[in-house]
Amino acid sequence: MRGFFRRGQGVRTPGIRTLGIRSGLRWKLSAAIALVGALVAVALSLVVHNAARVSMLDNARDLADDRVLIAQRNYELSGRQNFPNAKIDDPDLPPELRRKVEAGRRATYVSERDGVTDIWAAVPLKDGHVMSLHSGFTDRSADILKDLDQALVIGSIAVVLGGSALGVLIGGQLSRRLRKAAAAANEVANGEPDVRVRDAIGGVVRDETDDLASAVDAMADALQKRLDAERRVTADIAHELRTPVTGLLTAAELLPPGRPTELVLDRAKAMRTLVEDVLEVARLDGASERAELQDIMLGAFVTRRVAAKDPAVAVHVVHESEVTTDPRRLERVLFNLLANAARHGRPPVEVSVEGRVIRVRDHGPGFPEDLLAEGPSRFRTGAADRAGRGHGLGLTIAAGQARVLGARLTFRNVRPAGAPEHVPSEGAVAVLWLPEHAPTNTGSHPMLPDRVGGA
Repeated sequence: MRGFFRRGQGVRTPGIRTLGIRSGLRWKLSAAIALVGALVAVALSLVVHNAARVSMLDNARDLADDRVLIAQRNYELSGRQNFPNAKIDDPDLPPELRRKVEAGRRATYVSERDGVTDIWAAVPLKDGHVMSLHSGFTDRSADILKDLDQALVIGSIAVVLGGSALGVLIGGQLSRRLRKAAAAANEVANGEPDVRVRDAIGGVVRDETDDLASAVDAMADALQKRLDAERRVTADIAHELRTPVTGLLTAAELLPPGRPTELVLDRAKAMRTLVEDVLEVARLDGASERAELQDIMLGAFVTRRVAAKDPAVAVHVVHESEVTTDPRRLERVLFNLLANAARHGRPPVEVSVEGRVIRVRDHGPGFPEDLLAEGPSRFRTGAADRAGRGHGLGLTIAAGQARVLGARLTFRNVRPAGAPEHVPSEGAVAVLWLPEHAPTNTGSHPMLPDRVGGA
């Protein structure tokens, strides 16, 4: 048996089970609010439960103290014990309470035994004996505590569920704004200059996401201005070089025949080609190019153009189809892909046409990994096994012209089936996917009827 003098009873707190939480912002916020709500609800429930129990025990002890006083007066007046449940020198009296009474003090005591709460009250008598009164914690008080605990549990669950719902609502709104901001930022990164993150997220209420969106828009504008300035400088330099390079080439053609003259002509022609390529890249970057659309039979067109460019390249038409495109730009893309395959790959170079898809394959070491991951980039010729010649403009121009056509240009390497990544490639494949409909979204316009069919 254990007891205490006016001490609250401790309650054991159950262990908290660890749950897996989804990594989304709304679920993290909901879990945080639910956890805080649960902790607050449990703490308040414990405080209220203990306060209510202590208050009930205090009332019971005060009642027992009043009753033992009445029993003492009756005993001293009548000389005999006639109060219900009162005893003289009860052998079951707790030793702690007995010592207090023997010291001449009236006291009450609460003890617990086998989950049952007992309330004692004792008072010293004039004849040296001890009168005590023993009662239990009433069933009514226990029922009140049980109902209180049930109400606290229901309230705690309601707080947790309400907090979770509030967290999902607030987190969902914030998550939607962030997703819209991320989608708009991706569009800006993909070259959409008119997209603004602040306009994309919308909303009336201003918060930190608006500050972030405004900062991203300002950064995008600054980068765009810098890129535009660099493009203008590049175009201006290339344009200014055009005239002296043309004069240099003309002067070289007037030199007397010989090996020095051939070297000068070769370098002058290479410089003129580079200048023309840089000017073309600048025009494509400016997004001012427009396709002149015609209806052509794709298989026949590719066969004729490849035969005129390099008769050694085999063309295989799997399926013929009629497409609406710009023949000049399509030829530019095709010739650049063939030049890249001939320069960096190994023969045989093969071209296949299947519906609206054109494939150009060589049997060289394959495209470099950075090109496969990021796409063509000007003045970057890739790894050492595909570098050393050129300026990295051929595939950049091909990709730009494909964009004007509304087409998609992809690159991949050919490896044996099931071969790991470290196994060398068996060739590189560039695939041009022409659109099903005319690329009006690029600003292209159809040709006049009298020019239709020219291939």
